[in-house]
Amino acid sequence: MTRTDTYDTDVLVVGSGPAGGSAALLLATYGIRTLLVTKYGWLANTPRAHITNQRTMEVLRDLGVEPEARAVGSPSHLMGDTVLCTALAGEEIGRIHSWGTGPATLTEYASKSPCEMIDLPQTYLEPILVSKAAERGAKIRFDTEFLSFTQDEDGVTALLRDRIRGDEFTVRARYLIGADGGRSTVAEQLGLPFDGRMGKAGSMNIVFKADLTRYCAHRPSVLYWVLRPGAETGGIGMGLVRMVRPWNEWLLVWGYDIEQPPPAVDEEEARRIVRDLIGDPELPVEITSTSLWTVNHSYAASYGTGRVFCAGDAVHRHPPSNGLGSNTSIQDSYNLAWKLAMVIRGEAGPALLDSYTAERAPVGRQIVERANLSRDQFGPVFDVLGVGAGSDEETIAEGLAALRASTADGAKKRRLLEDAVQLKNYEFNAHGVEMNQRYVSGAVFPGDGPDEDRSADPELVARPTTRPGAKVPHAWLVDAGGGRISTLDVVGKGVFTVLTGLSGGVWESAADACRDELGVPLRSVRIGDPDSRDAYGEWSRVSEIAEDGVLLVRPDGHVAWRCTGAPGNAASARAELLGALRQVLGR
Repeated sequence: MTRTDTYDTDVLVVGSGPAGGSAALLLATYGIRTLLVTKYGWLANTPRAHITNQRTMEVLRDLGVEPEARAVGSPSHLMGDTVLCTALAGEEIGRIHSWGTGPATLTEYASKSPCEMIDLPQTYLEPILVSKAAERGAKIRFDTEFLSFTQDEDGVTALLRDRIRGDEFTVRARYLIGADGGRSTVAEQLGLPFDGRMGKAGSMNIVFKADLTRYCAHRPSVLYWVLRPGAETGGIGMGLVRMVRPWNEWLLVWGYDIEQPPPAVDEEEARRIVRDLIGDPELPVEITSTSLWTVNHSYAASYGTGRVFCAGDAVHRHPPSNGLGSNTSIQDSYNLAWKLAMVIRGEAGPALLDSYTAERAPVGRQIVERANLSRDQFGPVFDVLGVGAGSDEETIAEGLAALRASTADGAKKRRLLEDAVQLKNYEFNAHGVEMNQRYVSGAVFPGDGPDEDRSADPELVARPTTRPGAKVPHAWLVDAGGGRISTLDVVGKGVFTVLTGLSGGVWESAADACRDELGVPLRSVRIGDPDSRDAYGEWSRVSEIAEDGVLLVRPDGHVAWRCTGAPGNAASARAELLGALRQVLGR
């Protein structure tokens, strides 16, 4: 039986984390009625996710909230050198230039994006997303627990519980997004297929305040890894002291044996662990909170069924290595939100939504595999030092002494340590993992032109291209006022963009005709106009198309279709562009 009753909202979002908060903000920005519910009374109470990479900053830039993020995030020059040591007050084993701040990567990172990577703890990120979503029209309900859903061909009916009053009620929506985390009730009820394994290892977080300026200000970093293979009963043999705010707010990560009952960590034990990893037994420490979590290696093969979709940790569950969690979650929502908006407005067919799984599930699998591999790649460091799970402080001291020895064996160990540390670039400088997402789906129309250059390492190096499926490359342009703008600033904003050059006027006319015929918002931009001059020649070097060629850029900045040169005439330009739009939009 078909439901034809009135909808309470267009999209119901379950969860207020990075995926849910960004989904609500995106949908509200696109003018879609959105209700976000969370069972909690407020937003994140611990600074779990924090690394905010350039691609996510580009999403925030498109949403107009990049300044708010930069205002509360720690800038990249304070993220600096990942430190390996026996304790913060102990012996330093080595440092790794990280997050593109090293001399070999600084220019490469800066040339690929208008945005700077920052460290933005979840406690600061979530209020930006949710408050801006509310400001733009989304309705937010705290203390509201999702219980279950049923769906039919017209919509979704969700059963919710008000945790203040205790009563249950239903909400009718066109679509439902389950952004309810690694223990997602929505994903479970939807029966999404998962591969991998949950609960590989156990970890605890200890959030604390302490002035560590004397140990850190001279070597600014987000991550200080402390070698402690004999002192913990699980994990990877490393304790982590993570900067939350320089240099007095911190999060410590410590492993435990998942095969044993979870440890009880009171304030006194937490303070002892903190002082041990810092190496200062008299350090004044204020414990803020402790919590336990498990290391997972799990990803969904499908991100939705019918009118219900999942995003974020609900569909990819992994350790925090590489700092990919909140970034991938926000980018899931960036992919899904414009598609939902266009389908709801009748501008696209429902088939467009099939591209969400096709495009994002491979990304989810990649980051789960990458994060788990990075976690395992500390092993070679231990091997060089000759330490393992049964090692004590004496063994560590002996290993370090052998490493420092002015002998042939010492030189060999130092070369091996350098190789082991360089391997960690795949965790701390994985620019390609962050930027080289290539979509293959019905929402990408294969175009002409040469294949992309694949000579550079796809995990370490960002490889911009305008081949369909890739993100449109960043290049600096100059506007009418003489200020710099990025090519990313002239696309996005929830609409498709036809991007051509000064001699590509035929494409602008074709865009006008397609806009009228399809009733779809369609922006035309001609690089070279007064508002977008290629003053540096950067766009001509990276565009891979002639000046009279064209790119059809989706609302999420990915190239949907391209034609590298001019069409035969105006009629063929219109026909080609219309055909590409119809396929991408499922029309």
